[in-house]
Amino acid sequence: MSVDENYTRVSEFVIVGFPSLQPEYFVLVAWFFFFLYVTTAVGNLLLVVMFTLERSLHEPMYIVMVSLALSDIGFATVALPKLIARYWWNDGSLGFHTCFFQMHMIHYFGSLNSLILLTMALDRYLAICFPLRYPTMMTNQTMAGLTLFCWGIAHIFPGISTISFTLMPFCGPNKIIHAFCDTMSLKSLVCVDTSRQYSLAFASAMFILYVPLAFIIFSYICIVISVLRMAKGQGRMKTFSTCATQGCIISIYYIPRFFVYVTPFIPNLTMTPDKRIATTIFYSLFPPVINPFIYCLRTKEIKQIFRRWLQKRKGVMPTKHGQIVAVTMSN
Repeated sequence: MSVDENYTRVSEFVIVGFPSLQPEYFVLVAWFFFFLYVTTAVGNLLLVVMFTLERSLHEPMYIVMVSLALSDIGFATVALPKLIARYWWNDGSLGFHTCFFQMHMIHYFGSLNSLILLTMALDRYLAICFPLRYPTMMTNQTMAGLTLFCWGIAHIFPGISTISFTLMPFCGPNKIIHAFCDTMSLKSLVCVDTSRQYSLAFASAMFILYVPLAFIIFSYICIVISVLRMAKGQGRMKTFSTCATQGCIISIYYIPRFFVYVTPFIPNLTMTPDKRIATTIFYSLFPPVINPFIYCLRTKEIKQIFRRWLQKRKGVMPTKHGQIVAVTMSN
């Protein structure tokens, strides 16, 4: 389908956010998203700083945790500041290329998180199912290489979609009924038929999201079988508790995404803009907020580091035998 060559090219887009939200709630919503951003940034930065300072954490499991923390900080930094500005100062405008950059990074960090969860599942699978071979199979260098590979390859599928949409004509309305620029919100603003481009973007999203999910499910099944065969008592319950907790986070990440993506393809199944935005925000921002607590604060080594740091601040030092000794200061 062709378009009139005399059309006026859109120079900027406007983030609308929740279309049904009344103005008297704008400031409250802005504070809510500001709190989410600060909590996400502080919680995940704390993990990064702890990993940098504590050599005892320089292990494969913590390398992938830090990778997830940096990805979560990146997503929140790309998605939230403009949304906060939209509700705090009524400034939702984004330049044409800035919007496409945001779209690319939104989908990039979504793809990256999927690959990081895959890497994390692989690490746990090898550690539990092959405990004797794990130290040689998964070294720090191997995990660092896998992490860098994930950060690089995650650009491919979002990049194809971004380039495809950048070359399309935008000649009509410029209001984005969403919390940020993404493929679904921009396709409705294109002047020509986007079914081919959207189908390609949809197929890419399904591949990058659900191929890793298939391996994650497989790895957890193997872990459960291995634990039932080998672990006893408290160790078994601890492993099941960890798997259940991570399974909840993985479910929050994947299941709502699936419904948002497939809704346009299912007849008689509709989702209002407000519900779609709320669902997207939930699965995009809830995991980054709680990931530091789920993956890190439940870990024995990190809790011991926190306890040692707090004892130092209070002037209390642990002895070799685990006893606590107060440190006195003299002038």
